Amino acid sequence: MERKYKIAILDMNAGEPNEGMRCIEQLAVQFLGQKDIKGEYDVFDVRVKSEIPKLKDYDIFISSGGPGTPLVTGEPWENAYFNFLDALLLHNLSKPQKKHLFLICHSFQLACLHWDVAKVTKRRSTSFGILPMHKTKSGQNEILFKDLEDPFFAVDSRDYQVIGPKEWKLDTLDGKVLCIEKNRPNVLLERAVMAIRFSNEIFGTQFHPEADAKGMKRYFAREEKKKLVIKKFGIKKYKSMLEHLEDENMIMKTNATIIPTFLRLAAATIDQNKLQTV
Repeated sequence: MERKYKIAILDMNAGEPNEGMRCIEQLAVQFLGQKDIKGEYDVFDVRVKSEIPKLKDYDIFISSGGPGTPLVTGEPWENAYFNFLDALLLHNLSKPQKKHLFLICHSFQLACLHWDVAKVTKRRSTSFGILPMHKTKSGQNEILFKDLEDPFFAVDSRDYQVIGPKEWKLDTLDGKVLCIEKNRPNVLLERAVMAIRFSNEIFGTQFHPEADAKGMKRYFAREEKKKLVIKKFGIKKYKSMLEHLEDENMIMKTNATIIPTFLRLAAATIDQNKLQTV
Protein backbone atom coordinates (compact mmCIF):
# COMPACT_ATOMS: atom_id res chain seq x y z
CA MET A 1 0.00 0.00 0.00
CA GLU A 2 1.31 3.43 -0.94
CA ARG A 3 1.84 5.64 2.10
CA LYS A 4 0.84 9.07 0.85
CA TYR A 5 -0.61 11.95 2.89
CA LYS A 6 -1.73 15.52 2.31
CA ILE A 7 -1.21 18.02 5.10
CA ALA A 8 -2.92 21.42 5.36
CA ILE A 9 -1.24 24.07 7.54
CA LEU A 10 -3.58 26.85 8.64
CA ASP A 11 -1.61 30.06 9.15
CA MET A 12 -3.31 32.07 11.94
CA ASN A 13 -0.62 34.75 12.25
CA ALA A 14 -2.64 37.57 10.64
CA GLY A 15 0.25 38.52 8.36
CA GLU A 16 2.73 39.07 11.19
CA PRO A 17 6.23 37.57 10.74
CA ASN A 18 6.95 34.70 13.11
CA GLU A 19 9.14 31.65 13.65
CA GLY A 20 6.23 29.30 14.39
CA MET A 21 5.24 28.78 10.76
CA ARG A 22 8.82 27.96 9.77
CA CYS A 23 8.92 25.36 12.54
CA ILE A 24 5.59 23.79 11.54
CA GLU A 25 6.60 23.61 7.89
CA GLN A 26 9.95 22.12 8.87
CA LEU A 27 8.22 19.38 10.90
CA ALA A 28 5.91 18.65 7.95
CA VAL A 29 8.90 18.42 5.58
CA GLN A 30 10.73 16.07 7.97
CA PHE A 31 7.67 13.81 8.24
CA LEU A 32 7.03 13.72 4.48
CA GLY A 33 10.72 13.24 3.79
CA GLN A 34 10.87 9.76 5.33
CA LYS A 35 11.80 7.09 2.80
CA ASP A 36 8.55 5.11 3.04
CA ILE A 37 6.29 8.17 2.94
CA LYS A 38 5.13 10.41 0.10
CA GLY A 39 2.93 13.47 0.11
CA GLU A 40 2.79 17.23 0.24
CA TYR A 41 1.63 20.11 2.35
CA ASP A 42 -0.10 23.40 1.57
CA VAL A 43 -0.35 26.59 3.62
CA PHE A 44 -3.60 28.54 4.01
CA ASP A 45 -3.62 32.16 5.15
CA VAL A 46 -6.78 32.15 7.26
CA ARG A 47 -6.87 35.60 8.86
CA VAL A 48 -5.61 37.77 6.00
CA LYS A 49 -6.98 35.99 2.91
CA SER A 50 -9.80 33.96 4.56
CA GLU A 51 -8.32 30.80 3.05
CA ILE A 52 -9.72 27.55 4.45
CA PRO A 53 -8.66 24.10 3.21
CA LYS A 54 -11.30 21.78 1.81
CA LEU A 55 -11.81 18.91 4.18
CA LYS A 56 -11.98 16.30 1.41
CA ASP A 57 -8.60 17.30 0.00
CA TYR A 58 -6.44 16.70 3.09
CA ASP A 59 -5.75 14.01 5.67
CA ILE A 60 -4.00 15.98 8.41
CA PHE A 61 -4.43 19.60 9.53
CA ILE A 62 -2.18 21.76 11.72
CA SER A 63 -3.58 25.13 12.83
CA SER A 64 -0.97 27.57 14.11
CA GLY A 65 -0.74 30.07 16.92
CA GLY A 66 -1.18 33.77 16.26
CA PRO A 67 -1.44 37.24 17.74
CA GLY A 68 -4.43 39.13 19.08
CA THR A 69 -7.58 38.16 20.89
CA PRO A 70 -9.19 34.73 20.47
CA LEU A 71 -12.51 36.23 21.53
CA VAL A 72 -15.01 36.60 18.68
CA THR A 73 -14.71 40.04 17.06
CA GLY A 74 -16.80 39.60 13.91
CA GLU A 75 -13.90 39.40 11.46
CA PRO A 76 -14.77 37.83 8.08
CA TRP A 77 -12.60 34.73 8.54
CA GLU A 78 -14.07 33.69 11.90
CA ASN A 79 -17.26 31.99 10.67
CA ALA A 80 -15.36 30.15 7.96
CA TYR A 81 -12.83 28.88 10.51
CA PHE A 82 -15.49 27.80 13.01
CA ASN A 83 -17.41 26.06 10.22
CA PHE A 84 -14.20 24.21 9.35
CA LEU A 85 -13.81 23.04 12.97
CA ASP A 86 -17.41 21.82 13.10
CA ALA A 87 -17.19 20.13 9.70
CA LEU A 88 -14.08 18.21 10.74
CA LEU A 89 -15.66 17.14 14.02
CA LEU A 90 -18.86 16.03 12.28
CA HIS A 91 -16.89 14.18 9.60
CA ASN A 92 -15.06 12.19 12.27
CA LEU A 93 -18.30 11.30 14.03
CA SER A 94 -19.89 9.99 10.85
CA LYS A 95 -17.14 8.74 8.49
CA PRO A 96 -14.74 5.79 8.80
CA GLN A 97 -11.79 7.65 7.23
CA LYS A 98 -10.91 10.15 9.95
CA LYS A 99 -9.31 13.60 9.62
CA HIS A 100 -6.60 14.59 12.11
CA LEU A 101 -6.19 18.08 13.55
CA PHE A 102 -3.53 19.68 15.77
CA LEU A 103 -4.40 23.08 17.30
CA ILE A 104 -1.69 25.42 18.61
CA CYS A 105 -2.14 28.32 21.09
CA HIS A 106 -4.48 30.83 19.35
CA SER A 107 -6.19 28.03 17.42
CA PHE A 108 -6.49 26.00 20.62
CA GLN A 109 -8.14 28.93 22.39
CA LEU A 110 -10.54 29.46 19.49
CA ALA A 111 -11.57 25.79 19.51
CA CYS A 112 -12.10 25.77 23.30
CA LEU A 113 -14.23 28.89 22.98
CA HIS A 114 -16.23 27.71 19.97
CA TRP A 115 -16.91 24.21 21.31
CA ASP A 116 -17.58 25.71 24.75
CA VAL A 117 -15.40 23.19 26.58
CA ALA A 118 -13.69 25.83 28.76
CA LYS A 119 -13.54 29.56 29.46
CA VAL A 120 -11.12 31.83 27.59
CA THR A 121 -10.09 34.98 29.44
CA LYS A 122 -7.44 37.69 29.25
CA ARG A 123 -4.52 37.22 31.61
CA ARG A 124 -3.53 39.88 34.11
CA SER A 125 -0.08 39.83 32.53
CA THR A 126 1.57 38.16 29.56
CA SER A 127 2.90 34.63 30.06
CA PHE A 128 6.18 34.39 28.20
CA GLY A 129 9.17 32.11 28.42
CA ILE A 130 10.33 28.52 28.44
CA LEU A 131 8.06 27.18 31.14
CA PRO A 132 7.17 23.85 32.78
CA MET A 133 4.06 21.95 31.69
CA HIS A 134 2.66 19.72 34.42
CA LYS A 135 0.88 16.53 33.36
CA THR A 136 -2.52 15.66 34.77
CA LYS A 137 -3.44 12.05 35.63
CA SER A 138 -4.76 11.67 32.06
CA GLY A 139 -1.61 13.32 30.75
CA GLN A 140 0.51 10.64 32.40
CA ASN A 141 -1.08 8.16 29.99
CA GLU A 142 -1.09 10.41 26.91
CA ILE A 143 0.86 8.80 24.10
CA LEU A 144 2.08 12.16 22.69
CA PHE A 145 3.70 12.90 26.08
CA LYS A 146 5.09 9.39 26.61
CA ASP A 147 8.73 10.35 26.03
CA LEU A 148 8.57 13.63 27.97
CA GLU A 149 9.34 14.21 31.63
CA ASP A 150 6.84 15.56 34.15
CA PRO A 151 7.03 18.44 34.02
CA PHE A 152 8.33 18.95 30.51
CA PHE A 153 9.27 22.34 29.08
CA ALA A 154 7.85 24.34 26.19
CA VAL A 155 7.66 27.88 24.84
CA ASP A 156 4.69 29.75 26.28
CA SER A 157 3.66 33.11 24.79
CA ARG A 158 0.12 34.37 25.41
CA ASP A 159 -2.02 37.18 26.72
CA TYR A 160 -5.07 34.94 27.05
CA GLN A 161 -5.73 31.66 28.83
CA VAL A 162 -7.99 28.63 28.80
CA ILE A 163 -9.38 27.93 32.28
CA GLY A 164 -12.36 26.22 33.91
CA PRO A 165 -12.63 23.14 31.67
CA LYS A 166 -16.15 21.77 31.41
CA GLU A 167 -15.45 18.12 32.06
CA TRP A 168 -18.93 16.90 31.10
CA LYS A 169 -18.65 18.54 27.68
CA LEU A 170 -15.21 17.06 27.13
CA ASP A 171 -16.64 13.68 28.11
CA THR A 172 -19.14 13.88 25.24
CA LEU A 173 -16.16 14.06 22.86
CA ASP A 174 -14.15 11.56 24.90
CA GLY A 175 -11.87 14.51 25.61
CA LYS A 176 -9.33 14.95 28.44
CA VAL A 177 -7.28 17.74 30.02
CA LEU A 178 -3.66 16.61 29.75
CA CYS A 179 -1.49 19.27 31.34
CA ILE A 180 -1.72 22.53 33.25
CA GLU A 181 0.57 25.46 33.96
CA LYS A 182 2.85 25.63 36.99
CA ASN A 183 1.39 26.04 40.46
CA ARG A 184 1.59 29.56 41.82
CA PRO A 185 0.80 29.20 45.56
CA ASN A 186 1.05 32.93 46.21
CA VAL A 187 -1.36 33.83 43.40
CA LEU A 188 -5.06 33.14 43.95
CA LEU A 189 -5.81 32.38 40.31
CA GLU A 190 -6.91 29.20 38.60
CA ARG A 191 -4.18 27.32 36.77
CA ALA A 192 -4.54 27.45 33.00
CA VAL A 193 -5.18 24.36 30.89
CA MET A 194 -2.17 23.81 28.65
CA ALA A 195 -3.26 20.82 26.54
CA ILE A 196 -6.44 18.93 25.70
CA ARG A 197 -7.11 15.81 23.70
CA PHE A 198 -10.52 16.71 22.29
CA SER A 199 -10.97 13.30 20.64
CA ASN A 200 -8.89 10.48 19.21
CA GLU A 201 -8.13 12.64 16.16
CA ILE A 202 -8.10 16.21 17.57
CA PHE A 203 -5.36 17.47 19.87
CA GLY A 204 -4.53 20.97 21.09
CA THR A 205 -1.91 22.81 23.14
CA GLN A 206 -1.86 26.31 24.58
CA PHE A 207 1.94 26.23 24.48
CA HIS A 208 4.10 26.04 21.32
CA PRO A 209 5.33 22.46 20.75
CA GLU A 210 6.66 23.46 17.32
CA ALA A 211 9.19 25.98 18.71
CA ASP A 212 12.87 25.18 18.25
CA ALA A 213 16.05 26.64 19.70
CA LYS A 214 17.18 28.03 16.33
CA GLY A 215 14.06 30.15 15.97
CA MET A 216 14.05 31.34 19.57
CA LYS A 217 17.72 32.34 19.35
CA ARG A 218 16.98 34.30 16.18
CA TYR A 219 13.99 35.94 17.92
CA PHE A 220 16.08 37.00 20.91
CA ALA A 221 18.95 38.20 18.71
CA ARG A 222 16.76 40.93 17.19
CA GLU A 223 17.61 44.09 19.09
CA GLU A 224 14.03 45.34 19.33
CA LYS A 225 12.84 41.97 20.72
CA LYS A 226 15.72 41.79 23.18
CA LYS A 227 14.89 45.27 24.51
CA LEU A 228 11.19 44.42 24.68
CA VAL A 229 11.75 41.20 26.64
CA ILE A 230 14.18 42.85 29.06
CA LYS A 231 11.85 45.82 29.59
CA LYS A 232 8.82 43.60 30.20
CA PHE A 233 10.37 40.67 32.08
CA GLY A 234 13.83 41.76 33.21
CA ILE A 235 17.40 40.87 32.29
CA LYS A 236 17.43 37.85 34.63
CA LYS A 237 14.59 36.14 32.77
CA TYR A 238 16.12 37.05 29.40
CA LYS A 239 19.42 35.37 30.34
CA SER A 240 17.59 32.39 31.84
CA MET A 241 15.71 31.78 28.59
CA LEU A 242 18.93 31.90 26.57
CA GLU A 243 20.45 29.30 28.93
CA HIS A 244 17.37 27.07 28.55
CA LEU A 245 17.80 27.10 24.77
CA GLU A 246 21.13 25.29 25.18
CA ASP A 247 19.50 22.43 27.11
CA GLU A 248 18.61 19.55 24.75
CA ASN A 249 16.10 18.18 27.28
CA MET A 250 13.94 21.28 27.19
CA ILE A 251 12.22 22.75 24.11
CA MET A 252 14.20 20.72 21.59
CA LYS A 253 12.92 17.50 23.14
CA THR A 254 9.36 18.86 23.07
CA ASN A 255 9.84 19.94 19.44
CA ALA A 256 11.12 16.48 18.48
CA THR A 257 8.37 14.61 20.34
CA ILE A 258 4.84 16.01 20.27
CA ILE A 259 4.05 17.00 16.66
CA PRO A 260 6.25 14.28 15.09
CA THR A 261 4.42 11.66 17.21
CA PHE A 262 1.05 13.18 16.28
CA LEU A 263 1.93 12.95 12.57
CA ARG A 264 3.24 9.39 12.86
CA LEU A 265 0.16 8.16 14.73
CA ALA A 266 -2.22 10.02 12.40
CA ALA A 267 -0.55 8.34 9.43
CA ALA A 268 -0.80 4.92 11.08
CA THR A 269 -4.52 5.42 11.72
CA ILE A 270 -5.11 6.58 8.15
CA ASP A 271 -3.28 3.49 6.84
CA GLN A 272 -5.32 1.19 9.03
CA ASN A 273 -8.61 2.75 7.98
CA LYS A 274 -7.64 2.45 4.31
CA LEU A 275 -7.02 -1.26 4.76
CA GLN A 276 -10.39 -1.72 6.47
CA THR A 277 -12.26 0.08 3.69
CA VAL A 278 -10.58 -1.74 0.79
